[in-house]
Amino acid sequence: MNLSIVDLAPVPDGASATEAYENTVELAQLAEELGYSRFWVAEHHSMADSIASTTPEVLIAHLAAKTDTIRVGSGTVLLNHYSPFKVAETFSSLDALAPGRIDLGLGRATGKPAADRALRTERRKQNPDEDHARKIEETATHLYDEFGADHPYADLQLARSAEDVPEIWVLGSSPSSAKIAGELGLRYCFAAFIRPTLAVRAFETYREHFDPAASDAGVDEPKGMLAVNVACADTDEEAARLRASAEASYKRMQRGVTGSTPTVDEAIDELGGVPDPTPQSLPPGEWPRAMSGSPETVGTLLDELTDQVGVDDVIVQNLIADHDDVLRSHELLAEAVGLDAH
Repeated sequence: MNLSIVDLAPVPDGASATEAYENTVELAQLAEELGYSRFWVAEHHSMADSIASTTPEVLIAHLAAKTDTIRVGSGTVLLNHYSPFKVAETFSSLDALAPGRIDLGLGRATGKPAADRALRTERRKQNPDEDHARKIEETATHLYDEFGADHPYADLQLARSAEDVPEIWVLGSSPSSAKIAGELGLRYCFAAFIRPTLAVRAFETYREHFDPAASDAGVDEPKGMLAVNVACADTDEEAARLRASAEASYKRMQRGVTGSTPTVDEAIDELGGVPDPTPQSLPPGEWPRAMSGSPETVGTLLDELTDQVGVDDVIVQNLIADHDDVLRSHELLAEAVGLDAH
């Protein structure tokens, strides 16, 4: 199993984005040492009091300079906010700075109305899936220089490395995003920490619609990755305590409450107790948004979940308040799946 990390650059209570970015760099460097495959950073807007990962392209450049071998990328660039050409320019430049190490994860999401207005983003489109697919395809066509000689964009040039282009992934949390990824022949990552019950169906849809001939940007056969929220500790009980912060955060989001990730004690108080440990077996359609366990339990769970959806790659998010607990959780996860430390 290949293991990766997606990070939100959470802002510690009472701190600033500076401390959040320092923690993100430390986690990326640890991930590289532990043998993780990729380190992605998210894009969120108008939540900067709690999430500092607002501009993944800026963080990626910094992380690439602070690491040596691990792939770094976006999880995700929200393509509905931007022009495909500008995204292609940005990530082609990043690849020139760190050849062969850049991932371009493409997704979409609307946020708070004021943020969408400030980003000049239309909140409603007549055919949103069609528009999203077109923008993904256009981004890939720019990166792979596939516009025909008669196309108005044929003479546009990108700053490039000698050989490589960024590796493109379509990210989503529904069968519609899986269908887009399949029809374009691109890699697909499903966000099970958003809609876990749709994971199996999404990957089935992806494979059903996969077309390897769609683009030079694509892959020869379906390539999928599962994104999960996992807290790992020495015991199932301690891991469940850490997971309380994620459970409380999800409930806060449902109420429209923002702010730093609640501490374990705050979360347990808000939840009315410690969450039950995650069972060691999760049938399809009954996955939770967040899971937890000891290395043995988590290793068993990840094996089961990847078998259910038929992938070998997992990317992990967590909502753990204490940075030291975050680092320890990822150390234990690496142990759980047997990563080869560098």
